[in-house]
Amino acid sequence: MKKIVITGSTGRFGKILKKYRTKHKLFFPTKKQLDILNEKKIQKYLDIKKPDILIHLAGLSRPMSIHDQDIKKSINLNIIGTANITKYCYEKNIKLIYFSTNYVYPGKLGNYKEEDSIFPINNYAWSKLGGEASVQLYKNSLILRVCMTEKPFVHKKAFANVKTNFIYHEEVVPILFQLLKEKGLINLGGKSQTVYDFAKKTNKKIEKIFLKKNQKTVMPLNSSMNLKKLNKILNKKNI
Repeated sequence: MKKIVITGSTGRFGKILKKYRTKHKLFFPTKKQLDILNEKKIQKYLDIKKPDILIHLAGLSRPMSIHDQDIKKSINLNIIGTANITKYCYEKNIKLIYFSTNYVYPGKLGNYKEEDSIFPINNYAWSKLGGEASVQLYKNSLILRVCMTEKPFVHKKAFANVKTNFIYHEEVVPILFQLLKEKGLINLGGKSQTVYDFAKKTNKKIEKIFLKKNQKTVMPLNSSMNLKKLNKILNKKNI
């Protein structure tokens, strides 16, 4: 059994994690208890809980436009906040698992492997990559480049020319707990397909739309990832 602290537990994925039954002891601090921009609060909370693992979900995601409108907030929450968490994990040798995004890849060719070149097309992805930079310095860590969404699909329209690896939050949770011992970098998602094909499985009435070239900063046209590394790890664990 591991003691695991999870930041950002009020977010969409964090709420799903709270419902998951596991042999591990999970702690879900509030922002008041653990503010990622307050190093003293980070130290105080983690000194008390003494976790083996910290899963870092806290940060800024939606709306995507906020990362253009308020870059200070984006930098603080996704870059500086992550660096603060990383520094303390390093000091106490706490295993750190950081949730990044598949948007850090260029988003043109798809089928991106973990070792492929990265080049974000929007500020959200740049901010997540900034968080990755600090985590990469700490070797007792795992970066997950994740492509996940809510269930059911929340939108009434879906792009038919945008390819990605969407997977539902509920499906990510059991995978996460199979990766607790892993280190380095792992792509995590579902089958490579268009957003429309993914969405229509649970909503036959979903409307088909197309992303125009001048809109590509909203979503990359093809940010699909190669999942061979993930599948190899999971297959070994299930033998």
